[in-house]
Amino acid sequence: MDTHQEYYVPQQSHWPIVAAFGIFLTLGGLGMTLSDMQQQKDMGFSLGVFLLGAVVMAYMFAGWFGNVIRESHDGLYSDQLSGSFRRGMGWFIFSEVMFFAAFFGVLFYVRVLSIPWLGGEGDKGISHMLWPDFVAQWPLLLNPDPEHFKAPDGIIDPWHIPLLNTILLVASSFTLTFAHNALKVGNRAKVKLFMVITLALGFTFLGFQVFEYIEAYKHLNLTLETGVYASTFFLLTGFHGAHVTVGSIILLVIFVRVLKGHFSAENHFAFEAGSWYWHFVDVVWLCLFLLVYVF
Repeated sequence: MDTHQEYYVPQQSHWPIVAAFGIFLTLGGLGMTLSDMQQQKDMGFSLGVFLLGAVVMAYMFAGWFGNVIRESHDGLYSDQLSGSFRRGMGWFIFSEVMFFAAFFGVLFYVRVLSIPWLGGEGDKGISHMLWPDFVAQWPLLLNPDPEHFKAPDGIIDPWHIPLLNTILLVASSFTLTFAHNALKVGNRAKVKLFMVITLALGFTFLGFQVFEYIEAYKHLNLTLETGVYASTFFLLTGFHGAHVTVGSIILLVIFVRVLKGHFSAENHFAFEAGSWYWHFVDVVWLCLFLLVYVF
């Protein structure tokens, strides 16, 4: 089978077992950390479990994708398998779309249904009898029971750091597209240049988001304990930040592979897959900027 045009069936692998173990440790450690944080307990053990899971996941990704890269370089992948890779990546991004759709659904329910009901609107208006002074508004800066549930002192101004981060991410999509087009014509110097710019923009975005979170906690009392506005804010922006982090790591690995001479104008699916993921993250941010920060 010199041409390898039959469907390639890989050898048995231990990586799925390692992945399952790493996911168990990571999510279990994260859950214990959040629980300990809420109960103000020592988080040493739970953080240790989470970090161990993160190390196992990093080991799994490096080993598993290393195998895939070697198999690709050995010419084991046919056009049929390349099509499977593309469909698989497409379905993965679709699952991520639904992931964020669920979170935006939470935001919709809170803003359009739950808060108006608490304010006395509609069939659920009986809730207004419990808190007659509650005013339904968004952002919610006065909780229904302010004696037991503190409210944030303010919200993030969308026209400073959030707007700057929007410009950074949109610009990074353009520079990544420039890098992709340069790869298609074999101009590796431009690929390296635009990849460096894309990575700089992505990591700058993360730095500004960390600064934004610090400002929210220290100066605006915007925390997970100050009501549903703060909870949905950190839920959506936090998970998006995690996706930007993953996307930045993916692009960093792609950049290292470019430096090592990987990819060609005809064969560069890994580059394409990373680009698809990054563009998806950018589109999600545009939705976040409009629905979380502006409106």
